Parts: sequence; C-alpha cells; structure tokens
Amino acid sequence: MRVRKKKNGDARFDACKDLYIEFDKNEPQKLNLSEIFPGYTHFRAEIGCGKGTFITEMAKRNPDVAFLAVEKVRDVVIFASEKVKEAELPNVRFICGDAAALSAMIDEGALETIYINFCDPWPKARHAKRRLTSEGFLSLFKKLLSDDGKIEFKTDNIGLFEFSLEEFPKAGFEMRNVCFDLHASELAESNIQTEYERNFSAKGFKINRLEGFKAKN
Repeated sequence: MRVRKKKNGDARFDACKDLYIEFDKNEPQKLNLSEIFPGYTHFRAEIGCGKGTFITEMAKRNPDVAFLAVEKVRDVVIFASEKVKEAELPNVRFICGDAAALSAMIDEGALETIYINFCDPWPKARHAKRRLTSEGFLSLFKKLLSDDGKIEFKTDNIGLFEFSLEEFPKAGFEMRNVCFDLHASELAESNIQTEYERNFSAKGFKINRLEGFKAKN
C-alpha cells in the first residue's frame, strides 16, 4: 500500500534527526553500537518498525537494552521517531533504509534478538526471495545474532507463516513457541501489539507467531 506523503514531512523528520543513524544505501557504514549507545551492552533490532508502537513500548519495558529500529519508508518512520522523542527514550535509534544493508552495518553476533512484525508477504511466488523470512534474508540475519540469539516473527498472513515454517529450518534455526492464534494463547499476556496487529485482530484475523533460535552445531 502506498503511503501518502506527510504534511511538513521534511520539518518533522529533521526535528527528530538526533534519533537517526546516517544511512548511505550505496556505501553502508559499519556501526559501533557501543558508541551509538554508550553504557549499553545488550542490543536488539526491529526490522520494519512501522509507526513505532511496538519499539516504543519494548524500549520502555527494557531500559537496559538498546534498540535499532529499521524502516525503509521515511513518511512512516516519522511517526515512530516522534513517539520515541515524546517518550524521551535514550535507548532507541532509527535507520531509515533497507534491511538488506544490515549485514554491512552491524558486526556479526552483535544482536541478541531481531523482531520481524507483519512484514510485506509478497504473495506472488516469483517474489518469494523478497520476503524477510525467506532463507536468504534469514541467513543474513542469523549472522548478526549472538550464539543464543533469536528472531521473533509475527504475521496475520497464514500463507507467509506456512512459508516461514519451512524457511527457518533451512536457514539453520530451531523453532520454538510456534503459535497460530497468539491472542488466544498463554503468550498473549506479554505480547506487545503493533498498530497493524490491533486493527487486523479487531477484524477477526488470527495472529501467527514463532521464535527462531540459532541451531546449535
């Protein structure tokens, strides 16, 4: 779905510029997370942070963890950065760019958790490699995870979820807490809902979830 250009978008983006990490899609720069987040030793990332409800609440609940929020659509990430700025959270920074560049920007083993919430399902078979839970992307993300690291994935799209159930093992992940109706499960109490999740759950869509841990060799 095309995002309508935001009124005063440039000014709103600049007002939160202290929360953005400079991103050059042609020559992504290696990040030193310890310099970006002085005093932090635990790092996580959300791929596709949308309007930021999830990352803002996650950062509030985990003040000892630093979070990278990745979103390629500038007029969407504006909302997320404004939420974080208003909440005065020191432990969130944004990358307005493509997730494929993360392998060039983040050291291997630097992240303890990667969250993928309601990514584009790319329903056509010829676009399968573009799905963030395809073997190719998962293999990229796996390198960024610590030895005990994991990916937490949620989607309302059952086709994408069933596809992902096959891709995670192929990429070397062990799946746990596989759930086809998150909101009716014991995991619901600790679940942080995204804006998208609230809307589609209210319409009767079931939320699917899994955790993928790096398989032990």
